[in-house]
Formats: sequence, C-alpha cells, structure tokens
Amino acid sequence: MLIERLIAILFIITLSNSAFTQQKTITTTRTGDVIRIDGIINEEAWESAAIASDFITYSPNFGKPATKPTEVRVLYDDHAMYIAARLYDDPDKISKQFTKRDVIGTHNVDYFTVFLDTYDDDQNAYQFLVTSRNVQSDSRVSSTSSGFALLGDVSWDAVWESQVNYDELGWTVEIRIPFFSLRFSNQSEQKWGIQFGRYIRRETEISYWSPVDIKQSGFINYFGTLEGLKDIKAPLRLSFSPYISTGYRNNPVLNGKAEENTMFSGGMDLKYGINESFTLDMTLIPDFNQTISDNVINNISPFEVYFSENRQFFTEGTELFNKSGIFYSRRIGKTPSDYHTIRNRTNSGDLSDYELIRNPEVTRLLNAFKFSGRTKNNLGIGVFNAIGQPSKALLRNTLTGSDTVIKTDVLTNYNVVVLDQALKNRSFVTFTNTNVLRSGSRPDANVTAIDLSLYDKNIQYNFQLRPKYSKIFDSQGGSEGYSNLIKFSKVSGKFRFGLSNEIYSASYNPNDLGFLYTPNQVYNKGEFYYIVLDPTEKLLRQEYGFNFSQNYLYKPFVYQETEFNLTAFWWLKNFWDMRLTVGTIPFWFNDYFEMQTPSNIYATPRQNLRRAPQYYFYYEGSTDSRKKFYINWYLQFAEGPLPDDPYSHIELGGRYRFSDKFNLFANFARRHDNGQFGYAFARDAGQPLLARRIYTDLTSYLEGSYNFDSRINLSFRVRHFWNKIDNTNIYNVTPDGNWTERPDLNPKNYNDNYNAFNIDVFLTWDFSLGSRIVLGWKNWLGMDYEYYIDGSRYNNYIKNAGKIFATPHGNDISLKFIYFLNYSDLTKKK
Repeated sequence: MLIERLIAILFIITLSNSAFTQQKTITTTRTGDVIRIDGIINEEAWESAAIASDFITYSPNFGKPATKPTEVRVLYDDHAMYIAARLYDDPDKISKQFTKRDVIGTHNVDYFTVFLDTYDDDQNAYQFLVTSRNVQSDSRVSSTSSGFALLGDVSWDAVWESQVNYDELGWTVEIRIPFFSLRFSNQSEQKWGIQFGRYIRRETEISYWSPVDIKQSGFINYFGTLEGLKDIKAPLRLSFSPYISTGYRNNPVLNGKAEENTMFSGGMDLKYGINESFTLDMTLIPDFNQTISDNVINNISPFEVYFSENRQFFTEGTELFNKSGIFYSRRIGKTPSDYHTIRNRTNSGDLSDYELIRNPEVTRLLNAFKFSGRTKNNLGIGVFNAIGQPSKALLRNTLTGSDTVIKTDVLTNYNVVVLDQALKNRSFVTFTNTNVLRSGSRPDANVTAIDLSLYDKNIQYNFQLRPKYSKIFDSQGGSEGYSNLIKFSKVSGKFRFGLSNEIYSASYNPNDLGFLYTPNQVYNKGEFYYIVLDPTEKLLRQEYGFNFSQNYLYKPFVYQETEFNLTAFWWLKNFWDMRLTVGTIPFWFNDYFEMQTPSNIYATPRQNLRRAPQYYFYYEGSTDSRKKFYINWYLQFAEGPLPDDPYSHIELGGRYRFSDKFNLFANFARRHDNGQFGYAFARDAGQPLLARRIYTDLTSYLEGSYNFDSRINLSFRVRHFWNKIDNTNIYNVTPDGNWTERPDLNPKNYNDNYNAFNIDVFLTWDFSLGSRIVLGWKNWLGMDYEYYIDGSRYNNYIKNAGKIFATPHGNDISLKFIYFLNYSDLTKKK
C-alpha cells in the first residue's frame, strides 16, 4: 500500500512538472470561407478547427486549472489570421467596464488576449487584447517582458478587427489580424510561437493556455507552438495616415500682450514594409500639439527633471532604440535653447522695449523616420532619424513698431543606430550609437553603448555588462567620458539577488540625446529577496528584501553615502496589498552637487555639503481594486539627529466607478520637510549660500473618463502643484562641507511661492480602423506667472489656490483628423 501511494505521488508530481516543461501545440488550417467578424462563432469553418483549451492559472493560485473553461480556435487565409474564443462564464457576472484603448489597469473588465511570436525565436512577440466591451489593446512584447495584462510597448498600435458577443454560456470573441499588421518570414511552411490568455476580473484570475511559471524568469519562452501555416505571403505593407489639424492658442506674457496664434497644419505618417522583416515608419511635418501636459514641478535640485514621452511616434515601436538606455526622445522637439533667454530679456533685460509677438515653445520637426526589423539570424537592426527646424522669435519694438526676428535654436539632426543580436536562453548583445549634429557653432555629440546580457540555460542567473562612451565636439576642444555597469543576478526561484557596480566618469555626458541625472558617480549595490508565490491561509503572495548601497564621487574618488533598508510586501487574500520599508543612512554623508558650484555639473572639483544621518520608513498599499470604491496610500516619515528636523510624505488616492462608462480618480500628496538644507539660489562674494528651510509641496489632481461606447471616449485631467519655501537660516559653506550661519542676511528674502496648474480635455472618436478625430482643450497657468502669487500674503494652500483662477492662464483649442489608408485595400477596390 505504501509503495502504491508513493508511486501515485510521484506520478502526480511528474504530471505537474510536465505541465510546465512540455509546451503545447495547436494546428491551424486554411479556410476558403468568408469569416464575418461579429463575435458569433457560427461559420462552418470553425467546426473543424482544432481547439486550444485546458488553461492553467498564472495568478493568484499558480499552477491550478483555470476556474472557467476557455476554448480557442485558429484559422487563416491568404490575407489574415482568424481567432475565435469561447469563454465560458455566468453572463450576469462578467465584468464589463468600458475603457480607453490600451488602458486596462484597475478597471473592472474581463479580457481575452493572444500573443504571436511570428519568428518563433523566444525574443519578440505581438499582443492583441480584447475586453468584454470589445475595446482593443495591442503591444510589442520583448524577451524581458513578464506578468499579465498589457506587456511591453503598449504605444504600438496595429490595425485589426474584433467583436464580442454574449449568450447563456458566457461570452465569445472573434479576431481578424491582417498579415500586413505582422512581420514574419517568407518560408513556405512556418511555425509560430503562440499564447492565449484570459483574465476574470471578479476572481482576479489570470490564466494561460501554455502554462507560464510565475516562479521562473521569462514569458515568451513559455509560448506554445502554432503549426499548419503554409504558403502565406507577406502582403505589400504600405499604409498612409494623412492628417489635418487646426486650432487657436493664446499664452499670457508678464506685463505684455498675450501671444496669440491661429494654428493650421497638415502632414502624414507612412508605414512601408521593405521586406518580410523590415519596416520603415515616417512622419512628415508632424503635429504633437494634442499630448497631455507634463507634470511640471518647482525644480530646486541641481538636476534636470525627467518627463515621460507622450508623443505616439516616439513611443510606438521604439523598444529597440531604448534598449541601451541612451535614447531620450524628449530631446527631439524640445523647448528651443534660447526660449527662456528671450523671455527674460524682453521682461526685464536689454530687450525690455520689445514685446514678444511669437516665441515657439517647442521645436517643430521637418520629418522623422524609423527603420527597424530583425534578420533570419535574429539580428535586430534599427535606424532612427529626425530633423528639427530652426526656431525664431518675433519681437516688436513698442516705441517704433518695427519687428525683429531672433533665432532661438538652430537646424538639428538626430540619429540613432542599433544592432541587437539575440542569443540563446533570452541572452542578447546590443550595440547602440546616438549622434546629434547642429548647424553653425553649436556643439555636436556622439554616444556609443554596448549592452551584454547573458542567461544560463535554465534562466536562473543573469550577467550584465553595459559600457558606454560619450564625446562632445565644440569650439573649446570638447570633452569625452565613459560609464559602465557590471551586474550579476539570480533571477528565478524563491531566493533572488543582485550585485552590481556602476561607474559614471566626471565628463560622461549622454544628454544631447539621452538622459543622465548626474555624472561623476560610483555606485555599489546589493539586493537580496525571498519571494513566496504559493498562497497561504491569509496571503496570495509575500516578498521580503534587504538592500544596501555605498556610493562615491568618481573624481576625486571620495566617499559620499551608505544606505541600508529592509522591505516586505504582502498581497492578501482579500486582494489588498501592502508594502513596508524601513531603512537608514547611518553616517554623515557628502553631497557634491546640491550647492551647484560649479554650476556645470560636469565640472570638478565640486563644493561639498555635509548632510546628517537619517532613518526612515514608508508604508504603502491599496484596497481591492475590483470594488467600485478603491483607495491607495503612501506614508513616509524620516528623522535625523538635527533638532526639529522631521520629514513626511503623505499621499492618498481614490477611484470611484460610477458606472461601466464613467469613473473618477482623485489624488492628493503632501511633502513637508521641516529642516531641509539646500542651495539658496544666491551667492555672496561669488560663494554659494546655504539655506535651512521649511519646505512644503502639495500636488492634487482629478482625472476621469466617460466612454460613450468602445470607440468614443472623453477624458480629462486637472492638476495643481504648489510649492512653498520658507527659509529660516542662511549659511556660508566651508570647503570641507560644514556651514556657518550668516545672521546679517534675512532668510525671508530668499523665499519662494510656486504654482503649476493644467487642465487637459480630449474627446476621441475612432470612427474607422486606424482613423480618428480628436478634439482637445488645454488650459495652463501662464509660465510667467508661476511665481506670481504672493506667498507671504496667501500663505496657505486654500488662500493660494483661490488666487489661481485670478491669475492669467493660457488656452489651446485644437481639432485633428487622421485617416488610415491601406494600399492593399485601395488596390482591391480597383
């Protein structure tokens, strides 16, 4: 009896392991029938199609059979692939909230998704997702992607069809993916990697057809196989998206007449499949006016603020160009170099007799293109180019009425070249080069990076090496610098760790087309995690970690900072989650950048500022996002040995779902430092002054969306940022970084009161495949008025906020029409 039981147990274990080691296979068949995409699986061709079923749960109960059956069928013809899915469920319990395209998040909606690895290389894949409301999402997935919902580059938008339907058995979905939306080889018989996924919102259950092991690193390598594709030919992948846009914009100017512009523009995006592997994307005379406003803050740090990219051309299909981390697309079309200089000169400088008639805030692009693809030997090739046209400000003399034109930026050419060789076991080596060429005497720049990532055959361990080299060319002889990262990690299993060393030389400067907060650094880091993915009586997942870092200045090589922290994460069975972190910077440490001396962050030697030790903790979490009312929070507190020196950061957000069409999200955050030490933005006898200040900032925003149906959406966001700085002491800083008080200087003379305010409203109608009309309104507090409100008089949040609408605002109203034209469809009509 005992032996029989042992044999049974071993048999069960073997079956369980084989579920993850043996990937599934489905065979598709060619159809000559017309498949109508209406969500009703009633065509005769579907009856003989092979069925993919027996989905396995990924989360929250990893490895178990899915709670609800799913059946998927696949067909194809000369022009497209067809997918039909039957998702069994109680039709009254299916979550059906409307969302925007490419937005899932915490919305109350079920979905079905399919992934296609068309080269079967375990490196790259396409994702197509359909919600229970027939809202489409799509993305480009890379070998580093993992998890659920939308993976990888969600800004990639393809043209494809879908429809859903409900009946007494649950819901069904039909999908048609035209071959012109995919890239694949020209072999007569092909095998693709394929994966199907399903999400049941009320159960928070993610399941996959070909099981994905949540305990191991990877995602695409777990795909099943699609067989039976024969004699399919990539069509001529040529499409056009011409656009026209118009609008009105006015921008208030301090002590002057508002800048007013009537806008009219036209251009076109073009996609051309050069062959089965490579695609050319072009945009001619692009218009990026209808992008959401940046989260502007009062930047009192010595470093640049990083802003996310919101322009579709620079987010769609750029994962290859971003791989080495030296491409920051916001450099392209940035604010002209002398934009603020001209404003300052006309406000109170040598051009105060002039008023600004026109001073473009962004650099217009003449054109831009992306060339990318992957060869049969898994070599990815990418080439990017964009040309920014010269920018000019128009000024009018208030005494004579004569006009003057001043150039605020020059003709600039931006280039990126990438070679990315995929290796076995998700490994890769990538070469990236960026260069910026400017007309006239402005400096040029060149940066080269190598990115090597190696995994063992079981994808348990990873080794990374990332050397980079930068070169600036200017009339003063230029500069050159380097950086390097070396890291060894254990990336799978319960116990994981990472050990790394990262170096940035003092003159390493990728910022003409990349982004680096600070050069001249040496970082040594260690991280250790213990992850439990098997559910317990009260927890679905738990994670515990220990992290440490010790940092130095590179030149001269001197100590900066040591930090330790412990962290814990719990995902509860009621679907709440919590994270707790406690940590310390245990010793006095050195800050060589806060005093902004020299002002050029690449210059050495630098003025030191001694900072006090601190200990801190933060606690963050959220409630069950399936509920109509959902809350998330973040609480952080820190203290040190200096008197009256507490720091706090409190953030509270909430979302309420009024219906399946309408939801609102509000968030309020307050940061308060009762004893912040920082540069006073003033100098005495050429030496920087240090301020001890009471620092407070508050950020509040309200955003919402109303979905009329799956194709018409109204979204809005209102954001207000307020920063108040009350200086209490002024100091000189000694060469060793300590400070001595200056009682002869009045700290109040260096106070600040700053506001940023934005409203963004967009009505979007996707009236046809790939085509849309967008009506937008943007409102903002005028840039010249961000410091305008008197902080000593309106000295609290309520009083300050009351003056926001009495202060001049800018407005932008725009209308844009985009129409998708596919060459293959045009030739069929002939």
